Amino acid sequence: MDRQSPDVAEAYERDGFVAPLDILTDNETRALRDDFEEAERILKDDPDKLKLLYSYPDRLIPSFDALLRHPKLIEVASTVLGPDLMVWSGALFVKEVRSTKIVSWHQDLTYWGLDDAEEVTCWVAISEASEQSGCMKFVPGSHKSRIVPHVDTFSENNLLSRGQEIAVDVNEQDAVAVELRAGQASMHHGHLFHASGPNNTDDRRIGAALRFIKPSMKQKNGVKTLVALVAGRDDFGHFLVAPSPRGFLNESDFVLCQRDADRRKQILFAGAQ
Repeated sequence: MDRQSPDVAEAYERDGFVAPLDILTDNETRALRDDFEEAERILKDDPDKLKLLYSYPDRLIPSFDALLRHPKLIEVASTVLGPDLMVWSGALFVKEVRSTKIVSWHQDLTYWGLDDAEEVTCWVAISEASEQSGCMKFVPGSHKSRIVPHVDTFSENNLLSRGQEIAVDVNEQDAVAVELRAGQASMHHGHLFHASGPNNTDDRRIGAALRFIKPSMKQKNGVKTLVALVAGRDDFGHFLVAPSPRGFLNESDFVLCQRDADRRKQILFAGAQ
């Protein structure tokens, strides 16, 4: 689907997602992947920092901070949320070569502890996301449901924090596989049913999930989590607005991210057994 199409907002309202969106050039995509994999190599013997890298690439790598502010992403997110935009999270999801890792059927906003649904996820393919490599699958129109019951599996084969999955039947025949070339993106609603399968290819499947929100949103427990203000203004002060990274894998940025990870852990695992 052409990003400039006047039907983007209409399709999003009807289906709960829009894809594919042409965002990055080949050179921009390659540079992001190179920066990420160089960071992985540097941190390979430091599991704690490596974990933070996957959760906060935008706070630790300058090129990923720039990705949050990419004019094409700002344009498409603004179509849904308006001119004032924050990024609540910019996490990476990686499925290694021939990996059995999956993401179960879920709704994004289930455990984020936000007080409203003024959120949209732009999922940017850093490598090819095909059906064979485990691209996302969406159930069109399922965003019109509010949050449905979920159960925690804590499965080691599930990339989600709690292995959370929808506790109601999802008809796989209703799902649409959203294949993306490297540099393309999809945009989906926080209530949309979605999942992804294993990677059966010889390349890693790398995607950046950028969660855009309106500044009027807040955490229901009152905790101020770290966000990036990427467009417009913040007239509410409900979050801690992060500075851009001080450099590539700067030590003080790791400290900032670890403090935020501790705050978010209280939110993401609230009520877990």
